[in-house]
Amino acid sequence: MSDVPTVVRVGIPSVRPAEQRDVPRIAATLTVALADSRWTRWALPEDGRIQRLTRWHELSGGHRGVSTRSAWVTEDVTAVATWVPPAGAPGTTPMPADVRAALDRELPVLSGAHAARVAATRELVDAARPAGPHWWLEHLGTRPTARRKGMGRAVLAPALARCDADGLPAATSVHTWAGVRFLRGSGFAVSAALHTADGELPVWVLVREPGATPDVDPG
Repeated sequence: MSDVPTVVRVGIPSVRPAEQRDVPRIAATLTVALADSRWTRWALPEDGRIQRLTRWHELSGGHRGVSTRSAWVTEDVTAVATWVPPAGAPGTTPMPADVRAALDRELPVLSGAHAARVAATRELVDAARPAGPHWWLEHLGTRPTARRKGMGRAVLAPALARCDADGLPAATSVHTWAGVRFLRGSGFAVSAALHTADGELPVWVLVREPGATPDVDPG
């Protein structure tokens, strides 16, 4: 099995594995990136929405990604990619029991009255994921002031390189066609076109096979 570097330099910026000290900035970056998204308005109640979203990202992005060694950031944490790795993936660690318990306990509370449709939609998406071991891209975000500088692709690169080395697919879901177009540029392809459980939002499930070449004209 090929070794994958822990630091990837793609010109500018430099990318590194996320550390515990990065958790607050991971949450802040992901929240700024998604604060005005349709998903945020759909998934979280209006009351205290930004605080809910920040805590969601602190748990699901920061603590989960850091504790399992499956999150990468730019040096200044203006771009973040966090993954759910397959069980036993080299270089990763199992999710600690306290992090899992916090996710199970708090995420439904953060969704409030929206929790049922969020959970039902997660089930629909899970059913469309690849059947075998794969890396799941849980969060990807770049601060608006840092976009169009290659940072999003840079933070994706380490896990995609690991997928190629291990012969495993990567997968994710998005709610916008702009997200589809962006991920096609990293070799992902749409594998399923769905809607949320209540029919309110589109959901595209994308899969990147190991060694896939980017779509240079995503259209």
